[in-house]
Amino acid sequence: MGQKVRLTGRLQMYMQVTLVLGVLLAFVDIWIYTIDLRAGLVLSGFVVLYLILSLINVYFAKTVLAREMISFATSYGQIQKMLLRDFEVATAILDENGKLLWTNREFETAIGKQKGFSKDIRNYFPSITQERFPKEDNELTQVSFSHGDLEYTAKMRRIPLREMVENSDIFTVDEGFDGSMVALYLFDETALKLALRETDNQSLCVGLLYIDNYEEALESVEEVRRSLLTALIERKLNKYFASYDGIVKKLEKDKFFLILRKQSLKQLRDNRFDLLEDVKTVNIGNEMSVTLSIGIGSDGLSYGQNYEFARTSIDLALGRGGDQAVVKTPEGVSYYGGKSLSIEKNTRVKARVKALALKEIITAKDKVMVMGHQDADVDAFGASVGIYRIAKALGRGAYIVVDNINTNLQPWVDAFNGLDADEVTVVGNERAKELADENTVLVVVDVNKPSRTQCPELLKICRSVVVLDHHRQGEEVIENATLSYVEPYASSACEMVAEVLQYIGDGVKIRSLEADCIYAGIVLDTSNFINKAGVRTFEAAAFLRRNGADVTRVRKMFRENADDYRARADAVRQAKIYRGEYAISASSPDRGSAPTVVGAQAANELLNITGIKASFVLTPCNGKIYISARSIDEVNVQIIMERLGGGGHMNMAGAQLEGVTVEEAIAKLEATLDEMKEQKEI
Repeated sequence: MGQKVRLTGRLQMYMQVTLVLGVLLAFVDIWIYTIDLRAGLVLSGFVVLYLILSLINVYFAKTVLAREMISFATSYGQIQKMLLRDFEVATAILDENGKLLWTNREFETAIGKQKGFSKDIRNYFPSITQERFPKEDNELTQVSFSHGDLEYTAKMRRIPLREMVENSDIFTVDEGFDGSMVALYLFDETALKLALRETDNQSLCVGLLYIDNYEEALESVEEVRRSLLTALIERKLNKYFASYDGIVKKLEKDKFFLILRKQSLKQLRDNRFDLLEDVKTVNIGNEMSVTLSIGIGSDGLSYGQNYEFARTSIDLALGRGGDQAVVKTPEGVSYYGGKSLSIEKNTRVKARVKALALKEIITAKDKVMVMGHQDADVDAFGASVGIYRIAKALGRGAYIVVDNINTNLQPWVDAFNGLDADEVTVVGNERAKELADENTVLVVVDVNKPSRTQCPELLKICRSVVVLDHHRQGEEVIENATLSYVEPYASSACEMVAEVLQYIGDGVKIRSLEADCIYAGIVLDTSNFINKAGVRTFEAAAFLRRNGADVTRVRKMFRENADDYRARADAVRQAKIYRGEYAISASSPDRGSAPTVVGAQAANELLNITGIKASFVLTPCNGKIYISARSIDEVNVQIIMERLGGGGHMNMAGAQLEGVTVEEAIAKLEATLDEMKEQKEI
């Protein structure tokens, strides 16, 4: 206290202003002496008195002023501290390790503790970890989390201590000092998020509902009861959606428009659209159960976008064989149901319409290119041969794109190339890209995923693209196709092409070897007319037989070598039964000429075991694990493979896994089966 009190800054300048003015007044006094001596003497007395009072003010009053300023600052600090303690926003100061250094009352109320503690913030809010602290000085980060029944957003700012300490008169700073604190502000957003959720739950979702087999179901009941069956179906639909506070509006005899809240959609999802199974119980003597396809759009930016989502969803549901619900949001697509086999349509009207449309598209271009999927099989090649014959009959140049021909397909390709020795018909990917131009029609057969096509680059080169496939559609589809003919109920792509050949025109003459290729594709995909062989399948086979297909010749072409036979037998021998109903095996990659084909054949063989509902054979090949999945009628292997990134049919599907071993792939498959079994999806 013996030190002199010194004022600094603007306050010191303010105190010295009177002295400066006194000096200026002295100069004025000197100037007045030159004008009038008596006036100068009078002013001199005033100047001396002014300077004395100024000196007293500067050297004696500053101590009193400093004390008053200190008193004010102390009172101000106390008020500031009180305001921070009573601040309505929960506030805390943390050290760099997350330890609480200071909290206000609101923060103490939030954590249910009183003042006087120093614990880690994670003891109260586990979501606020050191990794989420701001990394840079004055950087602001935030974390949203739930605590009990409340929802918070924590905002954190890193405050550097160096600047605070350097400006302090109490502490000194070492050379390596670089500490900091974290200011934490806790905002209770429970009411806001509750209101947002309520608003979101009340938003409207748009849906379309189609009766898959309306005509077939009516035909299976007596004529006098058909109106009753229709009424019962409509009553069940209205009653079901009314229980979810939804509205159903009939558009056509077998099409309905749905409006329901998002909260109701969540309930439908939780119940996994049990209407799909419930509607099958409607029975007044009809031999065929009614099945539904439902497409719903949600979370769009507008009602119009929700409707577009619903249209896309219903197309996916129908393209996957019906009897399922599809929900599309901006985040992705969800599938429900799809447990029953798709129903074969007896009418060929659609095939005739598609055949005429294909004819118009081909005649409008100069060249036609046909490609199937990667690692093409006989079904893809046989369908390509059928489209090739159509193009040649219409006077257009045609090429079949096949790259890396496997040993099972090689005999068919060699035999087909031998038909026109002076003409190159089968080309690889690079040659196909050279030949393709804007005046080329690209026909994609036996696949509808662009990434799985033989040469995806051709989809960008050719402006006109036609898709003919019998696999169920997934999220990945060939966009902007000029013509899309996807029928999941068809047994094979060759069956579809055989029907198109019958309606394309009278000028198409199929050569016997070409008929063999198409017939072989049907035989392969139906496992000798065992799987998915319907009325139209046999009619297509009969058409090909009339055009020269030789059953004996096809059978000889399908004969395999001894190594393939042993490899298939070995895969069957090593199979294990999982959960009492799934057969899982691994095929050796160094056994057989075409490992993936051997795996598919082994999966078919495993279905002959009593009690087996589905079979899975995993084959390492080219750095990937190929999974061949097969079933008869009880399990939809398509939705299982979709969980693993693949797809296919209800009873014939596959997937490819990368970056895993066979053991890891089997563990992943088993975990998927367990999960889907618990969720009652299979």
